[in-house]
Amino acid sequence: MQRWRGYEAAPGGWGRSVVTIGVFDGVHKGHQATIGHAVARARELGVKSVVVTFDPHPAEVVRPGSHPAVLTEPARKAELIEELGADVLCVVPFTPEFSRLPAEAFVHDILVEHLHAALVVVGENFRFGHRAAGDVALLERLGRTFGFGVEGAPLVAEAGTVFSSTYIRSCVDAGDVAAAAAALGRPHRVEGVVVRGDQRGRELGYPTANLLTHRYAAVPADGVYAARLVRRGRPPLAAAVSIGTNPTFSGRERRVEAYVLDFSGDLYGERLALDFVAHLREQRTYDSIEPLVAQIAEDVERTRRALG
Repeated sequence: MQRWRGYEAAPGGWGRSVVTIGVFDGVHKGHQATIGHAVARARELGVKSVVVTFDPHPAEVVRPGSHPAVLTEPARKAELIEELGADVLCVVPFTPEFSRLPAEAFVHDILVEHLHAALVVVGENFRFGHRAAGDVALLERLGRTFGFGVEGAPLVAEAGTVFSSTYIRSCVDAGDVAAAAAALGRPHRVEGVVVRGDQRGRELGYPTANLLTHRYAAVPADGVYAARLVRRGRPPLAAAVSIGTNPTFSGRERRVEAYVLDFSGDLYGERLALDFVAHLREQRTYDSIEPLVAQIAEDVERTRRALG
């Protein structure tokens, strides 16, 4: 898959293409359906498929301070889109100037002049241009003017729930990682670098990897979870993960700490990921060390069972 920074990166002589556009945070089942449809139609037409997305999240530019929790970091999002078979990932820098681009200019500059769209595939709730003034109906009218087709991809839902990035963020925020996984089509992932903590877990007999996450990462609600720890190029490892402030020790800083089962190596400085599989329990405060250690032992056994 080719990766372009900006639509101006389209090479000279670029032919027609099938284009899909969106933020695609999470690359959830709905996004997968839309991108998959664009890839399939491109192959039918014998042209390239282009996925257009934006960085940073448009909400942060249009309404500073409103950046939503991020479900997939840029590198992970690119990997997932590549797995869907896209030929090109075009990441458009979302600047204040770009946010003021009228809907008609958005279509002419991006879809017509640079990407030479033969077909545009978007979700039925797609909006574009300054103040999100453009919709699918306008896109269809402009398509008739400029000579490209438009196909709307229906929203994906199960049991009456429409899968969206907003819905998945609410699941993660509530600690319902099972519901998030159902909408994503895979476990929710949090990435970060292992840094040194208080070493308290080591003193208790359960050394933990303290994960420093991105400031906007969608970290699940405080609690204890069963997860798989993912290190690039290595088999995943079972982990019992605690998220919270360590209330037993009057902690204040919210942390993501993973006790890796049956592992004795050094993870400091490594960048790794946690795939959350099950919520085990809420955070609790204990009056002494003994009941806490007993609870951790139970958490470890529950983690083994949850991960099979």
